[in-house]
Amino acid sequence: MSAPVSAVPVLRATHDAASKAVLDEIVPLRYERAAHDRHELPPHVRAASALRRLAHRLVIVQDDVDAFAERDAAGVVRPVLLPARPSGRRVFDDAGGNKHEKLDLEACVALADGRLVAFGSGSMPARERLVVWNGAEPAVVIDARAVYAELRNAVTDGETRLNLEGAVVADGRLVLFHRGNDVPRGAGEPVNAIAELALDDLVSWLDRAGAPPRVAKTTRVDLGAIDGVPFGFTDAVAIDAARIVVLACAEDSACAISDGPVLGVRVGLLDERGLRMADVYETDGKPTRLKLEGIERRAASESEFDVVADVDRPDAAARLGRLVWEWR
Repeated sequence: MSAPVSAVPVLRATHDAASKAVLDEIVPLRYERAAHDRHELPPHVRAASALRRLAHRLVIVQDDVDAFAERDAAGVVRPVLLPARPSGRRVFDDAGGNKHEKLDLEACVALADGRLVAFGSGSMPARERLVVWNGAEPAVVIDARAVYAELRNAVTDGETRLNLEGAVVADGRLVLFHRGNDVPRGAGEPVNAIAELALDDLVSWLDRAGAPPRVAKTTRVDLGAIDGVPFGFTDAVAIDAARIVVLACAEDSACAISDGPVLGVRVGLLDERGLRMADVYETDGKPTRLKLEGIERRAASESEFDVVADVDRPDAAARLGRLVWEWR
């Protein structure tokens, strides 16, 4: 059995006001020519929520469209279709009356065997699924209700919705980041959390050679707040086996399944010393208000990262940028 939330250790992040990260090279993510038309997709990446590098491509996960997007070294963006739903629809939003059906893919890891695994947030039943893609063959959607039940018990104890927003592979572990931005359902308060599972157990389960993975460790995390609005995890990336860089946003939203204005964005380093956070600024010296939802290391660099922002507008393209942070 996983430990009850009340018995889980708490990690409190420290905010280093003197350390600053800079966001630049911001570009909209639009598909090449009319590549989207034949698939009835928007002409742009709509709700970027995670990204990972696969060979020489950046794979961008979207949370309300049944398609990945891939950006090659020349900057060309193309859609990668996910398996079609029975309805045939690939876009999910309030205007279409089908937002409750979306996979809500919010996190992604790259396995050593070359597969990408994208994780639904788990905030609703339709979002308790994984998408597995090897970069060549069609992606596969996997029902992961048993895995999400285990995570929900370990992370929220049923008091709030589960809301996975980040995932990394580090030192034989699958490390998942829960964003504590929901309204309480009982006596408990929403809280960010980190859940760790054995990576081998996940892979065995994906290959139908083992039982659903169990949570080995859970840590509750206080990321601080701005103007009374708490920061919540939005993604993470591993630097090496012992160090992870995290993204967090302070979004003034009503609950885990609604959007709101972003009051601040921070990037942090998680290691054996704890979690140290810095504010993210744009090149004009002002704090960014872009909701950064995905982060990936740039090749051969520990201080430069690709990041994606969800602008929370169906008619506007998500954005890709560079984040520079000398975290040492």
